[in-house]
Amino acid sequence: MALAIQHLVQPKFNWLESLGVDADWPAEGLPETIHVDNAKEFRSKAMKRGAEEHGISLQYRPIGAPHYGGHIERLIGTMMGAVHLLPGSTFSSIKDRGDYDSVGKSAMTLDELERWLALEITRYHAERHRALGIPPVAAWNEACGRREAPVRRPYDPEGFRIDFLPSTERMVRRDGIHLFGLRYWDDVLSLWAGRQGRQLRVVYDPRDLSTVFVRSPEGQRYPVRFADLRHPSITLAEHRRAQAILRERGRALEDEDLIFAVIEEQRALVDAASSRTREARRFLERRDRALDGAGAYEAENAVPEPEESENVLRDHPGFEVEEWS
Repeated sequence: MALAIQHLVQPKFNWLESLGVDADWPAEGLPETIHVDNAKEFRSKAMKRGAEEHGISLQYRPIGAPHYGGHIERLIGTMMGAVHLLPGSTFSSIKDRGDYDSVGKSAMTLDELERWLALEITRYHAERHRALGIPPVAAWNEACGRREAPVRRPYDPEGFRIDFLPSTERMVRRDGIHLFGLRYWDDVLSLWAGRQGRQLRVVYDPRDLSTVFVRSPEGQRYPVRFADLRHPSITLAEHRRAQAILRERGRALEDEDLIFAVIEEQRALVDAASSRTREARRFLERRDRALDGAGAYEAENAVPEPEESENVLRDHPGFEVEEWS
């Protein structure tokens, strides 16, 4: 959700240029209101806190009144209609898919799909809209021309993204902050280390746990890295999987060295398999995108089981779908 809101607010030019898309997508700026349904992620503390801090009103759809979301549901239907024409579509239901081999027919990487989606959205913006009578991009430009005040922009775009990430409260121990069985330290923490009853808000990005962001009592935000800088960046999904494996082995769940040892073990398994199976290569791409482009991509998902004849991950326990609190 943090990434979706960041994308909504930020200028799109650099992103489109990075994809090699020559198109106009001028929509940007802080919204006055975000209309949402009643899904769990829209009622999270991170969503509410981020909206409040940036003066954004959250307007929830009345329960039992789906027609309130008709305009966005129609747009989603239009986009998904195009998506389902791509090779490898899973369709909207098992009934619609029938005996179509989605895995066997799939042909696009996540990077290719991202570029395709950008092209599809910008094409939609440039075509005449039946209800508006003009292209959506023209309607945006006309509305901006009528505004007396300029579009509001966050003064700190990266800080804006961080404000919508999940967070928790933690005491600063004498050896640093402990989160997910991992230890974080920066010299700035010495100001609060060992103070009983003093808890600070710790914000984390599930796609990269190597750095958390600590809010001081005065509201300042400080990046704090792993206390052991030799540790590589990891995702929350990798961490949870490692703890599940340790639990199965009857080992300590908060032994930091064991956690990283298991993650390295799992990565080595996937890296070896990636040269032999398409499914493993796709998982590898998801993992690398999450770790290399924090702030730009979705968190990673599970990988389908490869075919029996080439399944070098046959005894692997699998990967969890990422969930943000």
